[in-house]
Amino acid sequence: MTSISSRKPTWRFMLAHPAHLLALGFGSGLAWFMPGTFGTLMGWLLYVWLDPYLAANQWVWVIGGAFVIGAWACQITGKALGVIDHGGIVWDEIVAIWLVLFVASSQFSSPMAQLGCVVLFRFFDMVKPPPIRWFDQHWKNGFGVMFDDIVAAFITLLALAVYLYFLK
Repeated sequence: MTSISSRKPTWRFMLAHPAHLLALGFGSGLAWFMPGTFGTLMGWLLYVWLDPYLAANQWVWVIGGAFVIGAWACQITGKALGVIDHGGIVWDEIVAIWLVLFVASSQFSSPMAQLGCVVLFRFFDMVKPPPIRWFDQHWKNGFGVMFDDIVAAFITLLALAVYLYFLK
């Protein structure tokens, strides 16, 4: 018998509740390997699609609102899956990459530069250097799921700023 903590989300599960649909990144979190990377790629795709329609102040509201709604969706979905920060929950990656791409867009706007931002963010999100690891280990709720990726986004932006300052 499988325990609920090893529950793998399915399309049926995802479509059963709006929180699941959001938390699982519209299906990108259902990837059979590296769902966080697929979620980040979905976030990049959504950013490229939405950016022509949103002004800077609208992006601020979208990212802030997506964070708040995401904390709720990740909490509901994590509880239902039996693991608060289940690997299939990727809304945190989507919102975090939006933040990275939005803030970095003035200096890193080409597709290759954006790819570099995505790769750097994935590195920090997967390796979880301090303080990311601390938040990941200690804040076990929907807010914590979202927040550790926002910290990874800020570290990514800091690394990009250092790159611009010293190397460009």
